[in-house]
Amino acid sequence: MKLSDFHYDLPPELIAQTPSARRGGSRLLHVPVTGPRTITPFEAILDRFRGDEVLVLNDTKVVPARLRGHKASGGEVELLFVEPCPEGIVALTRGTRLKPGTPITLPGGATATFLERLDDGAAKLSLEGVVDLWAWLEAHGALPLPPYIEREAGPEDRGRYQTVFADKPGAVAAPTAGLHLTDAVLDALRAKGVAIHTVTLHVGPGTFAPVRVEDIATHHMHSERFEVPAATAAAVTSGRPVVAVGTTVVRALEAHARAPGEGRTDIFIYPGFEFRVVDGLLTNFHLPSSTLMMLVSAFAGHARVMAAYAHAVEARLQFFSYGDASLWAREGGRWT
Repeated sequence: MKLSDFHYDLPPELIAQTPSARRGGSRLLHVPVTGPRTITPFEAILDRFRGDEVLVLNDTKVVPARLRGHKASGGEVELLFVEPCPEGIVALTRGTRLKPGTPITLPGGATATFLERLDDGAAKLSLEGVVDLWAWLEAHGALPLPPYIEREAGPEDRGRYQTVFADKPGAVAAPTAGLHLTDAVLDALRAKGVAIHTVTLHVGPGTFAPVRVEDIATHHMHSERFEVPAATAAAVTSGRPVVAVGTTVVRALEAHARAPGEGRTDIFIYPGFEFRVVDGLLTNFHLPSSTLMMLVSAFAGHARVMAAYAHAVEARLQFFSYGDASLWAREGGRWT
């Protein structure tokens, strides 16, 4: 398939700039394999579960990854933390040109030194004056909202751009399908018999990278760190239907099914992909011509996805990270 096959027209006013008034107050488009699509309040998702499912969440925690520093000359450098590395950190940089050995003064008495530019354009930097990386970022970093949210992050975003089950720090973007879930909804699912498990996939900035080739089979995916605990691996192979909360969970589970124990994945899921694990998918609405649109199309069928997106636009649903949700069953899967 071609990149243009995944384009759709989205009025700019449908891109959610703020979260719903309360967590879980969004809407849900249910897209069954057969039968009519329905739009309900998100809490109605409880009615879609029988009680025999395994629901898998991504427990990554978004870190305040954006930092501003200065070179000795006074030039400003903006860093977007990507991940830790043995030498210090990997980060995207913006500002004045950096040469190997250039020191950057950062908040909290920290100093970073530019070591090298990596193949993907990110920078490797050493870091001094930081005892606890996550505590330092929490104290001095700013939350990096997605580029399509056209405002600076505010105090409310620290809570709302984070799932209620976030646990392991390391992501620079939220696994946004999980933003809809409340403790009350999760408790109600458990009471119904649904087994809830977690994976960890630290969402990197590459999730927003555009696809620049028309032949999508030649696109190279970004790499992300992930972990599938033994209890989760056992649960998703128990024969019960598996419902993933978000595309990051799909990537982690399907990557683990192909290479158990791997700590990174650049798995690219597009139409023609053979799913081994996931039967149901809760997800948000994704950018036109994005790899996430391709993943959902692989899961639910291209024609079905494009028709549902047209329905969502017509119904004036809200799109992207702070937008509404959609629920899909895979044709031929164990869940309807």
